[in-house]
Amino acid sequence: MDYDFLTTLRRQHPGWRLLAADHGPLVAGFLHRYFIEPNQRTFAEAELASRLEDFLFHLRERLGEDAFPKPARQYLNDWAADERGWLRKYYPRDSDEPHYDLTPATEKAVQWLVSLQGQRFIGAESRLLTVFELLREITEGTETDPQARIEELTRRKQAIEREIEEIGEGRLRMMDDTRLRERFLQMSDTARALLADFRQVEQNFRDLDRQVREKVAAWDGGKGDMLAEVFGEHDAITDTDQGRTFRAFWDFLMSPSRQEELSALLEKVLALDPVRELEPDPRLLRVHYDWLEAGEATLRTVARLSEQLRRYLDDQAWLENRRIMQLLHEVEQHALAMREAPERAPGMAVDELAPSVNLPLERPLYRPPLKPRIEQGELATGDANLDAGVLFDQFHVDRAALRSRLQRALQTCDQITLAALLEHSPLERGLAELVAWLALAADDPKALINDAGECEVSWRDDHGMVRRATVPDVLFSR
Repeated sequence: MDYDFLTTLRRQHPGWRLLAADHGPLVAGFLHRYFIEPNQRTFAEAELASRLEDFLFHLRERLGEDAFPKPARQYLNDWAADERGWLRKYYPRDSDEPHYDLTPATEKAVQWLVSLQGQRFIGAESRLLTVFELLREITEGTETDPQARIEELTRRKQAIEREIEEIGEGRLRMMDDTRLRERFLQMSDTARALLADFRQVEQNFRDLDRQVREKVAAWDGGKGDMLAEVFGEHDAITDTDQGRTFRAFWDFLMSPSRQEELSALLEKVLALDPVRELEPDPRLLRVHYDWLEAGEATLRTVARLSEQLRRYLDDQAWLENRRIMQLLHEVEQHALAMREAPERAPGMAVDELAPSVNLPLERPLYRPPLKPRIEQGELATGDANLDAGVLFDQFHVDRAALRSRLQRALQTCDQITLAALLEHSPLERGLAELVAWLALAADDPKALINDAGECEVSWRDDHGMVRRATVPDVLFSR
């Protein structure tokens, strides 16, 4: 903490720049209200700009119309610029709208400002007991003498037995209201600090992801050396104390029994009268779900790092295949040039492009030719009184009319099944029209034919008889 270090920190650290900014109260107040207080991880640009417009509107009512004259989107872009670094602007996958997230440095600065408000009282006793408990855990965890451990466990066992006897005699040691409120406030501060720690852990993994992307973009060596270095850095970050602590915390939190126990404890504590007098934040009741959400965001960052490694391998394979195609193209060009060259050009003639291999065992066995037997018979005289009307009683299914009927049905909905379509427009031409509908679905790239599902279609023929057919599920889309 010398002068040069603090000078560099004042110039480069986003948190210090926020505290020294002219519009620092605006930035800190807005980010605390919409990011830290509700524990909101990300915002889409449209939603965050709308909330900032409302925030600025109330400030201009009190401070005048000239206060903060820029539009909300411009403020957000300024806060996410590299020279400030108070917000992180990024594009999620499969989205063309930018999103904003709070940076860890900004969260630390805002939390420090919150701590300047002062506390109702300082929990000196609870902190002292926490120090004793941590020292006791360290001492017991590093004790190598089995006899010393047995003596310590025996002493604790005797203390528990004495407390059980006192409870059996009706003497209960109850915690007074002051100690109860003190420990609750300490628990609340620790729970909120965990959320800030998650954002810092996510930022550390994101920095590693950026380093990997920069190396992939500028790497000109071999693939094996590149992967060895990348995987080495990935193992280094996960094997650090921070990485091991995060895995242990995540395994503990993912236990269903621990989640149920934590929910029951929070409900019981928040229902106590001394705690209710403090008017605690009701979001504390689901703080463990906020931990899960923050942990999932960290795991998604690690997944993006793995995806970058896979993409690098895919890109390298594509480049190698492209090089092979270039070599083949050069061979073809040389062959065309040799074809146009005079006969005395160097080279040799090739009879065929590929060798022909004839294996003896592949030759078919001899089969004698078939001799057809032709039977001669007398032709019988036909019946001239046959009804030839059926040859002229033909009909045609107009697929254009069916397509227009489908388009009218899709004007009121995005999707419709064939069964629902035939309920509104029954079959008029029977089986031939049903086959035309299936052919129309097969030719439509937006239609989906599900062979795993089935639906039943019915119609009446010319004689009034009900006919039924079972066809696959067909879904038409607009």
